Amino acid sequence: MLSEMEVKTSLLDNMIGVGDMVLLEPLNENSFIENLRKRFDHNEIYTYIGSVVISMNPYRSLPIFTPEKVEEYRNRNFYELSPHIYALADEAYRSLRDQDKDQCILITGESGAGKTEASKLVMSYVAAVCGKGQEVNKVKEQLLQSNPVLEAFGNAKTVRNDNSSRFGKYMDIEFDFKGDPLGGVISNYLLEKSRVCKQPRGERNFHIFYQLLSGASNDTLTKLKLDRDFSKYNYLSLDSATVNGLDDAASFRTVWNAMQIVGFMEDEVQSVLELVAAVLKLGNIEFKPESRVNGFDESRVKDKNDLKEMCELLGIEQSVLERAFSYRTVEAKMEKVSTTLNVAQAYYARDALAKNLYSRLFSWLVTRINESIKAQAKTRHKVMGVLDIYGFEIFEDNSFEQFIINYCNEKLQQIFIELTLREEQEEYIREGIEWTNIEYFNNAIICDLIENNQNGILAMLDEECLRPGTVTDDTFLDKLNTICAEHQHFESRLSKNSKFLTDHSLPHSCFRIQHYAGKVLYRVEGFVDKNNDLLYRDLSQAMYKATHSLMKQLFPEGNPAKVNLKRPPTAGFQFKASVGGLMRNLQTKNPNYIRCIKPNDKKAAHIFTESLVCHQVRYLGLMENVRVRRAGYAFRQSYESSLERYKMLCKQTWPHWRGAARDGVEVLLTDCSVPAEEFAYGRSKIFIRNPRTLFTLEERRRACLEDLATLIQKIYRGWRCRTQFLLLKKSQVVVAAWYRRYAQQKKYQKIKSATLVMQSFIRGWKARKILRQLKYEKRCKEAVTTIAAYWHGTQARMELRRLKTEARNKRAVSVIWAYWQGTKVRREYRKFFRANAGKKIYNFTIQRIMQKYFLGLKTTMPSMSPIDNTWPARPYMFLEGAHSELRRIFHFWRCKKYQGQFTEEKKAVYEEKLEASEIFKDKKALYPSSVSQPFKGDYLEIQKNPKYQKLNSAVEDKVLLADVVNKINRANGKGAPRLFLLTKNNFVLADQKTGQVKASVPLPDLTSVSVSTQSDGFFALKLKEGSASAAKGDFLLSSEHLIELITKLHRTGATAADRDQINIDISDEFLVQFNQDKVCVKFIQGGPKNGNSAACKRKNNRLLEVSVPSSP
Repeated sequence: MLSEMEVKTSLLDNMIGVGDMVLLEPLNENSFIENLRKRFDHNEIYTYIGSVVISMNPYRSLPIFTPEKVEEYRNRNFYELSPHIYALADEAYRSLRDQDKDQCILITGESGAGKTEASKLVMSYVAAVCGKGQEVNKVKEQLLQSNPVLEAFGNAKTVRNDNSSRFGKYMDIEFDFKGDPLGGVISNYLLEKSRVCKQPRGERNFHIFYQLLSGASNDTLTKLKLDRDFSKYNYLSLDSATVNGLDDAASFRTVWNAMQIVGFMEDEVQSVLELVAAVLKLGNIEFKPESRVNGFDESRVKDKNDLKEMCELLGIEQSVLERAFSYRTVEAKMEKVSTTLNVAQAYYARDALAKNLYSRLFSWLVTRINESIKAQAKTRHKVMGVLDIYGFEIFEDNSFEQFIINYCNEKLQQIFIELTLREEQEEYIREGIEWTNIEYFNNAIICDLIENNQNGILAMLDEECLRPGTVTDDTFLDKLNTICAEHQHFESRLSKNSKFLTDHSLPHSCFRIQHYAGKVLYRVEGFVDKNNDLLYRDLSQAMYKATHSLMKQLFPEGNPAKVNLKRPPTAGFQFKASVGGLMRNLQTKNPNYIRCIKPNDKKAAHIFTESLVCHQVRYLGLMENVRVRRAGYAFRQSYESSLERYKMLCKQTWPHWRGAARDGVEVLLTDCSVPAEEFAYGRSKIFIRNPRTLFTLEERRRACLEDLATLIQKIYRGWRCRTQFLLLKKSQVVVAAWYRRYAQQKKYQKIKSATLVMQSFIRGWKARKILRQLKYEKRCKEAVTTIAAYWHGTQARMELRRLKTEARNKRAVSVIWAYWQGTKVRREYRKFFRANAGKKIYNFTIQRIMQKYFLGLKTTMPSMSPIDNTWPARPYMFLEGAHSELRRIFHFWRCKKYQGQFTEEKKAVYEEKLEASEIFKDKKALYPSSVSQPFKGDYLEIQKNPKYQKLNSAVEDKVLLADVVNKINRANGKGAPRLFLLTKNNFVLADQKTGQVKASVPLPDLTSVSVSTQSDGFFALKLKEGSASAAKGDFLLSSEHLIELITKLHRTGATAADRDQINIDISDEFLVQFNQDKVCVKFIQGGPKNGNSAACKRKNNRLLEVSVPSSP
């Protein structure tokens, strides 16, 4: 029950196995491997060796990288929680932020061990815990999004890893004094460019080739002259073209978005994809022999279709590149010798060009990313470096690439041992603890065997490459056998035979080096060619002649004006220099180590292969690292933390110690009877020699916690029962009081009810008695009234009958007389009526209808506005013609009346409004709001305002428009107010405060005006190239009267007969020339922070982004 109640707040709480290998007891290789297995089986993939983190690749997703976990490890002590990569990242970040110490995080391990994922986790953690803000978030997003781009171009599927880094990457992340990221710098090491042309069985080429063919749109593939079928390209292996768990189409969209976030322009992305397509096309070029007169064979291209398409992509003349594949020109001083290439040499030249083209494109990508993510401020920055580099490699067939990779790992192991020992020694000296020398294997002898400037393997390889005469891999091996035969870490067949030993596992064309991680057999085949890394000068010059935007940057040595006859440095020399610079850089920073281990070769979860893990533990030197940490004292902890953890073991320190923390620890250890030789007191920490002592203290603490838990439970139960009793007692008193109140209320209500009943009965008896008396009196009155009414009614009816009789007699006489008169009249006029009555009735009816129609028009006449199309409906069908004619006459009459009101000035204003409608209607969202605003022209009243008298005199022509505009600065996107004056011949920009003329541009020098489709006031005035006005570039301005300003500019240009009409370009993305650079101005929807106006902001050196608020 106690274990359920405990909270895991320390490395030592609820341990599965041992969280820190320094505390492992007993310490041997078997117990080390068994501890890793136990933790791996319980999903504990991280284990410490002091401050070093061991990371096991789980090959599945675990719920230990959530935002909640980030907050859990934020600002916590390294040993305060269970082992995690976040603890190391937090320790490094806080040391950089609070102690101003530059940090580096070294991530090592063999391919498939999870190095790339570990570097992503470190960067995502640092991004999550550092500051917030628009600029900071932008920098963080660019740093994180650089990973998908580099992974697409530098990672590939291998037999050991589906996303293996085939290059070394070191990123310096720069921070300001607050710990907020400012930018970064990426360095890349030794891209495995031989993979471009050939991949081992079961492996793929670089991801970008498959992502492009799977995820690009049909239009894009058509432009790049590509097909989605992988089998059509010789450089792509087919047996592993698709990988389970990898969606190449979705990855391509991710890479496309990441390149835009990092800052790539659309034309740059298109250029990169064109080079990738060119590499694929280059692999399809095949050659055939062609005999010459002199007996030598010359290579010719078989099918020129792929060659033609590649030349079209790169902008190269087909004949130039075809000749470069057939001939090689060698220059020596003032002589040039041209030799033909046979088919084998042509294939070598093709593959060399493909490898160089891809590797230089990758280097350009790294440089371009660095331009976008580099810190803008020039002040000193704090730096955190993250090194993700290939691990130690031992394959069945090891060549030059494995030799270089293993040399780099030897150097990293050397600096690891040196810095670990130095860190241990510095802590002992800092704490005042006596330091004892520790015996360990120093691999400096192996590094010297490889990198020695006189007798090192790299030096001899360079010497062999530069030696005149016949140079082969066998001559290089002979030189190694001559010079390195006696070296204890070098073996070859010849050196073995010279010592009268027989080793059949060592072929003649191989040599073996005893690395710190074990023996590695290297096949010398290809060492000389790969070290030379030669690209024929003819191919370099052909690439330089290409019109493609990147080719001159990628192949600068092809410039005929800068021919350099000096031999370029070898690949080994360049890598050795890069590694040397990396080591010097790492030694200036505080190191943090992550050692990655893969549990099995099947890339499957829940499988732990003991032999494989044991091999990695050996070559990573982890056991040696533990022994270094345990050579002095196995465990150390600050006095405050130690006292807080173990204070319950001593009555004097429990529950609170009032003195110094060190004094409390001394009292506690004395009371616990810990032998004096088992610990030592430092200045700020207690050092414990043997892990058994620490575990004994932990056992006693656990037992004490159980006693304390029992005591707490006892006190809690007593408090709970006492509280419950007091609550019941209080409740009983309250219930009794409420019951007594309720009983008295019921008794009172009963008495009151009885009283009311008695009162109601008495009042009812009295009321009924009075009612009977009143009813009797009422019936008497009603009887008298009824009798009188009946009598009066009888009298009235008799009189009515008499009057009706008299009236009927009189009416009868009148009716008879009227009928007689009617008969006489009808007899007199019957003969006249039948002849004319119909026509007269028809004319009378028509006349009345027309009269009614015109009187109705008078009241329903529409308004005098010419745009009012209403007209009353016709009442009868026969009026259709008159109705339409009256409508037409009325419309012409009111138009004439309306035109009579116009003045010449008003007529000109309406013409400008009409021209504005032709330019902007349904094209720009700002136009509808400008329709109701009159065009004023002179908004500054420059003729009347004495402030602008000097400026008015400087302008010779009549001012057509005068307004205040904002001139946009390309450096930060902010605007500066300027006075804008427009005349018939030029426009003028002047300072608002002083009125001084800043620029006067003749209108013939103005070629076009660019505006967006949205509701902003930004516009660009583009000047004619080569004109005097265009020396400083175009103008990017913003105005509140944009519609009127551009309309007057266009109208002024249209009325002049001696110059071309000014073009109006309406688009949400256009280019503006600033000095020598072209900057893209891009308009996006979104509400800015400051009000409802559009805001301009600089995204990078080539992009200004205008955020326009969305329409309501």
